[in-house]
Amino acid sequence: MGKLEYIIYRQKLLLEKQMAELEAEEEAARVAKMEAEAREDEEIAARKQKEAERLRQKRVQKEEKLAEQKWDEQLDTLLAQIKTRAQKDDKLEEIRIIIQNREPSLQKLDWAGWLSNPLNQKLADLDFEHAMEVFKRDNLMAKRRTKGHVKRKSDNYSLTFDRTNEEHVTTDFNPDDYNLHLGFTVSYWVRPDEVGTNRFAFGRKHANAQRFVFGISQSNKIHIGVGNNKMIGTWGGNLDDNPSGLTAAELFPDLFTTPHNSASDLIPGTWMHFVVTYADRTSTAEGKVSRKVYLNGELIRDANINWSATGGDTGGMYFGARNLVNVGYNLGWSCGLDQVAIFNTAKDADWVTSVYSTGQKNLDLTNESGLVGYWKFDEASGTTVKDLSGNGNHGTFAAISGDTTAYPTWEKT
Repeated sequence: MGKLEYIIYRQKLLLEKQMAELEAEEEAARVAKMEAEAREDEEIAARKQKEAERLRQKRVQKEEKLAEQKWDEQLDTLLAQIKTRAQKDDKLEEIRIIIQNREPSLQKLDWAGWLSNPLNQKLADLDFEHAMEVFKRDNLMAKRRTKGHVKRKSDNYSLTFDRTNEEHVTTDFNPDDYNLHLGFTVSYWVRPDEVGTNRFAFGRKHANAQRFVFGISQSNKIHIGVGNNKMIGTWGGNLDDNPSGLTAAELFPDLFTTPHNSASDLIPGTWMHFVVTYADRTSTAEGKVSRKVYLNGELIRDANINWSATGGDTGGMYFGARNLVNVGYNLGWSCGLDQVAIFNTAKDADWVTSVYSTGQKNLDLTNESGLVGYWKFDEASGTTVKDLSGNGNHGTFAAISGDTTAYPTWEKT
């Protein structure tokens, strides 16, 4: 190899070496850059993670603080409710003590006169609305006392039934015979001698749509069945269209326990007067009409019903129980019963007031228009109760299994 060729060769090697070193330097720089970028990415990710954790902790702290504030608010509300309930209970207890200790006024008073009683004034200070209810009740009771004081005869009787012996009276009276589904009035006096579930003073049921029954559902509920309507309502529940705004238990505290409680129970041993009316109509096509229930002259229930089903071969109405289809004696009631009168027309509220004011012993409805059944129970002896309406549906004593010693008892009233 010549000298020139050698020089060229050496230069070529040198150039290649320089290019290789340059490429190595560039690769090293590229790798370093990538490593730096990776480290920067890691640092950014770490910072983001740290910031996210900081924000999460801040959010958790905020939520914990809000939850604590909410609990404090709930606790304050709960404590306030407990305090209010305790104050209310104390107030109710004070009202109850006043009601127990006060003497109702025996005469009708104006508001100022009624408040002259210190206990009445205290009641008004505690609860004005409650005091107004008691004020109205006192005046109603005073009015009723002045109405009812009539000299009574001494020769009146009633019948007493004992359900344990299934004592009852059978009749041929069928409400379908007198079209009572087109309007009626039933008036009767009853004395509950015991209370319980489903007790009937008298009635007849051929089917669910053919009821004609009168009694109680429970100790705290009346039970009147007319057609397919089974009216069951508490003595302490709100009355329908009663102008006084009081419940039966509030109107008649001598008849019921706990007069301000919807579960007021009937107290045995006191005579009560009921009237049930069903508005007159010409046919069942007229649909629903008013069925009203009165207790001691006061309207306690009013609802529109439609008694449309009649017929059936079940026998007549029983006293002391109801006559149930295919069963006979059913759900009797140990009670006294007197002055059961049935009319084929609906009497008005004035008539109801007049009958109640006349009183159980002085009542005589034999000359009333529309009378289709009337049993005064004044026979005093024997085993027959006469129907004084002229329709001849006289009652006959009956007892369980034909036991002639287990008959209803005549009782002087």
